[in-house]
Amino acid sequence: MFVVSNRVFVAAGYCEEFERRFRARLGQIDQQPGFVEMCVMQPAKEGAPYVVQTRWQDRAAFDNWVGSEDFRRAHANPLPKEAFSQPGQLEMHEVIISSDDQAG
Repeated sequence: MFVVSNRVFVAAGYCEEFERRFRARLGQIDQQPGFVEMCVMQPAKEGAPYVVQTRWQDRAAFDNWVGSEDFRRAHANPLPKEAFSQPGQLEMHEVIISSDDQAG
């Protein structure tokens, strides 16, 4: 499994719109081959980032989505620059151990 976490620092006053945009597209990414799950996590502490985490069967599935027309549509109308208090941080990880793993 391949996990991508995007840490997004949303400025005060833009949180509702940020969340609304994800709700409006809910279910779209689910149609992508190799997609497993998406979580949009709201920060519990002021100043902390939202975390948008997607899980994919493998790196190739994620790369195919990034090159897709759906990805371009999803990112075609971004929030204005002032909606973000600092640059985002994209992290990618290959899962090597999971609590879902079954021994033997």
